[in-house]
Amino acid sequence: MDATYDVVIVGGGAAGLTAALYTSRAKLNTVIIEREAIGGELMNRDQIENYPGYPDGIMGPELGSNMMTQAMNHGAEIKVSEVEGIEVDGVYKVVKTAEGHYRAKAVILASGAHPKKLGIPGEEEFIDNGVFYCATCDGPRFTGKTVAVAGSGDSGLTEALFLTRFVSKVVVFELLPYATANKSLQERAFTNPKITARCGYKIEAIRGDDAVKELDLLEVQTEQKSTLEADGLLVHIGLEPNTDYLKSSLMLSEKGQVPVNEIMETTIAGIFAAGDIRHNSPMQIATAVGDGATAALSFGKYLETRWNQA
Repeated sequence: MDATYDVVIVGGGAAGLTAALYTSRAKLNTVIIEREAIGGELMNRDQIENYPGYPDGIMGPELGSNMMTQAMNHGAEIKVSEVEGIEVDGVYKVVKTAEGHYRAKAVILASGAHPKKLGIPGEEEFIDNGVFYCATCDGPRFTGKTVAVAGSGDSGLTEALFLTRFVSKVVVFELLPYATANKSLQERAFTNPKITARCGYKIEAIRGDDAVKELDLLEVQTEQKSTLEADGLLVHIGLEPNTDYLKSSLMLSEKGQVPVNEIMETTIAGIFAAGDIRHNSPMQIATAVGDGATAALSFGKYLETRWNQA
């Protein structure tokens, strides 16, 4: 074993960083293992307006950076690595990574989620050549161009608004006959002169040569087909949990999420799950923070009442 900790937290997003803040403040030896950027999906979000305490909103990367600094100030360690699996070794849990193994009294799973794909012709072919999943990351590449957005939920319209800083036109597509974002966000987006919406439309294919040139569309109600000239397509139709590494160790729901009880404990004592990967998660930053706090507090009670009997 490379190292032993009181708790290993898998994932450095809002849920994982909150859990690390609580456990490190409790003087528990804590390590966060994150495969990409600390902050998780927060780092891909522009203005966040529905997180309490920021009346004018806060930039996602700023919130993520603040959370990371706060956890580290209390002693949490951070390791960048890909988690490959989790095993139970007596009373300990072993987190296996490409760089080594980490043994702990408990594990908090907070590995978040990634954007769903449309699964249509041309999507894989044009990734990074017009198809993208993060406006903050890739939006400036489309300065002065026309970009389509698949998805009219909160995150889709937030990304569409961010794109208006660079692009000349944004066309939002929604399969349902109505937009699904909250009303205040819809008002902001649909009064922006650069944004138009087409609800009740399905994007059937993405076409181009070296890059995206047009989209094949189907109007669901009339079944009428059409095309739209576009230089890019941002896909934001929902999130899928990052739980592939758990398939051999935990039972997952049909959606690939981790079932937990009211204290965020999984079917294995000493393994907790928080945030977007747990079953029935609303996939909101505020609820991820709450989950992280609950999981950390439950871990404290687990140490007090069940660790010696595990």
